[in-house]
Order: sequence, then C-alpha cells, then structure tokens
Amino acid sequence: MPAQPISKQNPTVDSPDIAISVRDLHVRYGTREILHGVNFEVPAGETLVIMGGSGCGKSTLLRTLVGLELPSEGEIWMQGRNFARLSEPERDELRKKIGMSFQSGALFGSMSVGENVALPLREHTPLDESTIDIVVRLKLDQVGLSGFENYMPAQLSGGMKKRAAIARALAMDPEILFFDEPSAGLDPIIAAGLDELILKLKKAFRITIVVVTHELASAFLIADRMILLDKGVVAAKGTPEELRQNTTPRVRQFLDRVPEPEIAAEIDYLQMLTGEDPPQRR
Repeated sequence: MPAQPISKQNPTVDSPDIAISVRDLHVRYGTREILHGVNFEVPAGETLVIMGGSGCGKSTLLRTLVGLELPSEGEIWMQGRNFARLSEPERDELRKKIGMSFQSGALFGSMSVGENVALPLREHTPLDESTIDIVVRLKLDQVGLSGFENYMPAQLSGGMKKRAAIARALAMDPEILFFDEPSAGLDPIIAAGLDELILKLKKAFRITIVVVTHELASAFLIADRMILLDKGVVAAKGTPEELRQNTTPRVRQFLDRVPEPEIAAEIDYLQMLTGEDPPQRR
C-alpha cells in the first residue's frame, strides 16, 4: 500500500517540525468509548507529558500512539503518514523508529541485561554480533549502566531495571521515545535521577519524547508541553506555565490534588465495574 496523500485540510501533518499529530481520535472497546475526540500535536524534538487521573484514558492513548490499538475514528499522523491507514508491513517499519519504555520495564527475566538490549537489533537489523555488542555497551553507557551487560534483571534494583529498559528502547536509535509512568514505584531520589536522564537524552539526541505520568513534580520538570486528560477528553493543554495558570475547576482539582467526594467516587467506581446507572444521589 503506498503512502497516504497528505490532506490539504491538515497541512501540519507533513511538516518536519511536527513529530506527531493526533486528530479527532476516538477509541472504543466494544460499545464503551474511552477516548472522545482527542486532538494535539507534538513538535519534533520536544517532550510532551500526558497527565490525568486513574481511568482517564492515558494508557489507552499511549497504546494507540505506539500502534498496539488502532483508532475507532480519527487519525494519528507520524512522519507525514496516517498510522491507521498503513498496511501491517508499513506499520512495522514505522514502529522501528519508535522506542517504548514500559512501566514495569518488561525485561525478559531469562535474558541478561545485554541480551535484552540486543534483542531489537538481532530481530530487526542485519548487524553482526560484534557490532551489536558495541551498540549494547554504548546504550548501557548512555543510561548509566556501563558494565552491567552480564547481569540478570533479578540482580538489578528497580531504578536500574528502568534504565535497562530505556537502553533497550534506544537500541534502534528511535526518532520518537515513549515512556509509561517512568517514576512509578521508585523513591524520590531514584525518580529524580530518571527525570535527569530523560532531559539528558532529549538534549543529546534531539529526540521527541512522550511521557505518560501522574507524578506532578516530574511532569513539570521534564515537559515542554502538557496535556491533561479527564474522562477521555483533553481538559487542558499547553506549556507547563500555561497549565499552572489554568483556572478551570477540573484542572485545578487535579493540579492542587483535591480529592473527589468519597461517596460519589465509590458510586462512580461501582458504575464503572457494573456498567449500570448509579442510584440517585441525595
């Protein structure tokens, strides 16, 4: 299937200054719609942070951006191509330019750290083993794990596992790097080290980065732009300073960490589990 023509109504999708363009994105699981017309752009070389409470659609959006889900409606443009309109071989080629660091690290426990980092190179490139070994050492050095290639994942701390996962995500020299909750489960000092690593990678490689997180301190430190999801829609977007100044009640509630009323939250959670209408609130 040839590359899709660029729509005249969407001129920015063909701009080298825009790495990702999301247009009127809807995602449904069966009859349940999770994302309701999401729109945003990520300029090349910048870091976008996606925030929001539990169940707001962050994970669904991330899975759709990396191609694990396809849009029910709408478009995701990367490098001037509509991801949903590509053939599967074309999607596979585009995925080679994308790196993904999962929340848990997702390292293969039966492989050494070096073998985990080497896996994408062995699967998707014709490089010989000696060259792969050099690349592995370079990637581990970039994330502060020089000399750990022969360690097993079980021998690493939580922060080291995250760094090893980032090294694997960098193995193919991606143009876009995605992070799912990079600070989750880490103490503040280790989390701060990962924030510094993300900043270092952006500065060194001019790479486009998309981070899903609910850690506000981390988000405001690393972001060039931010979007706040709420119940599947974009409640706010802009620079960190623009979000700090946003006075929308729902945005302020999230940023100021104001809890939901306890009873209402419990009823909403029960409705989510059962799919039934909640009882009348008094």
